[in-house]
Amino acid sequence: MPIAHAPAAAEDTLHCDAIIVGAGLAGLSVALQLPAHWRVVLLLKDARAECASSRAQGGIAAVVDAQDSLDSHIQDTLAAGAGLCDEHSVRHILANAPQALAWLRQQGVPFTLLDDGSGLHLTREGGHSHRRIAHAADATGKAIMDSLWQRIDRSGNIDVLEHHAAIDLHTVSPTLADSRICQGVWAQDLRRACHRLLLAPRVVLATGGMGQLYPRTTNPPSATADGVAMAWRAGCAVRDLEFVQFHPTGLYAPDAAGFLISEALRGEGGLLCLPDGTHFMPAHDARAELAPRDVVARAIFHEMQRHGLPCVHLDMRHKGSEFLHRHFPNILAECLRHGIDITRQTIPVAPVAHYACGGIVTDLRARTALPGLYAVGENACTGLHGANRLASNSLLECVVMGHAAACDMIALATGKPAMAGWPDATQPPPPHAAPPAHAAGATSYATLRRQLAEAMWQGAGIVRNAHDLRIARQTVQALRDQCASLHFRDSLSGMPAVTSAPDALALRNLLDAAALLLDAALRRGQSCGLHTRSDNRSEDHEAA
Repeated sequence: MPIAHAPAAAEDTLHCDAIIVGAGLAGLSVALQLPAHWRVVLLLKDARAECASSRAQGGIAAVVDAQDSLDSHIQDTLAAGAGLCDEHSVRHILANAPQALAWLRQQGVPFTLLDDGSGLHLTREGGHSHRRIAHAADATGKAIMDSLWQRIDRSGNIDVLEHHAAIDLHTVSPTLADSRICQGVWAQDLRRACHRLLLAPRVVLATGGMGQLYPRTTNPPSATADGVAMAWRAGCAVRDLEFVQFHPTGLYAPDAAGFLISEALRGEGGLLCLPDGTHFMPAHDARAELAPRDVVARAIFHEMQRHGLPCVHLDMRHKGSEFLHRHFPNILAECLRHGIDITRQTIPVAPVAHYACGGIVTDLRARTALPGLYAVGENACTGLHGANRLASNSLLECVVMGHAAACDMIALATGKPAMAGWPDATQPPPPHAAPPAHAAGATSYATLRRQLAEAMWQGAGIVRNAHDLRIARQTVQALRDQCASLHFRDSLSGMPAVTSAPDALALRNLLDAAALLLDAALRRGQSCGLHTRSDNRSEDHEAA
């Protein structure tokens, strides 16, 4: 249940036209396409650089080559999704890819061009039948986000609230006979150590994924399932949470912090091998290194288990120094920082938690089941990805659905009730709401999070079974009980220490999401896409 809050003081209440929780590619795509006369608030719990979009290396998938076709892109997406994609969503989103790419170029994103400058340089990634990945060298996400932030800073109508953690959605019933609608967000100002009520008739959840459920992830520290957990507590439907994509090739090195070794390296001829040089992928799949991510991740996991290895190796040495410096300068530099010269040495890699294919259920306007609430990006589930996301479809979805959300909000703006005509905006949620999980101490929360991450890796990792899933579910419940036994302070009687509060909020959201994920995984008794059951390997194409 949502946390019970005291009525906010006037100085801690902010009125605006739209609130966007999260500021990755999806969130910024919404913000930049809203009317210039609207007051838009971007809510970030960290600094603006801390998002998964900035870490994206590969690129954005779009059919812009005459040798390619929309039908081919659709078929590749459906094949990767293992029968669980929504075909209408797939066709709609992929058909809008060229326009999404054109919009990004209009924002100034410096995509890599062909040597003669005649067009975009396109790469190919696992699961794609053609070269259709537009990219900016090997740091596409950073190039996109840098360009969009420049636009945000010049906008004049978009307020950026950094170090503000969303706690729960603020919902009201316009009349006693009406269902609840979303009217804003309760947030914690982490610097001032106070609660704030942000009010708007339009709220967008764009908080990213849930990679912090696992011990090794490519996601930033902020990826704690905030959007999914808040929406679920407010009564929204979630789906497909059991489908967690583990990227096959995270850099395996001390302090690498889940650095991603892009799929594009394998698309350009990189070979996966054992320490003795054995090339093992052909034994697992005829497509070898170009198989979809779930196939490659399972193959690597199998070889690691079989040989007792902490990692395998990706060999790019045959591509030559000039090629690697030109196409993968950032990966080359990061590996060098860890003492690995990829022009002369193989790259140690191992699977890492990377992407949540499921999330808050939305339609193709990005609407959730709660009026006034939208969800875009990784915390949403449009049906595009099904049981497994095709590489580089995620950035595409962020832009297309960000545009859809903005268009729908604009279309609904005419005739929208004035804020003044709504019930008392400071009305707290119902009194039966649960007390907040606050401030037992940062050390306690760090310990509980480590226990949660280990339980999720053991129970809901790359390969699962009913026994391990149930143990993980019991662990999650035990951790919830431990949290309940800690001496939390209620917001009515005083705020917790600012260093502890975000830990408590993150743990609360992670535990909610973990329970939802494990329950979904237990319900799906057969293997499908990213959800591999060692106790039943047949494919199940029915929705859980």
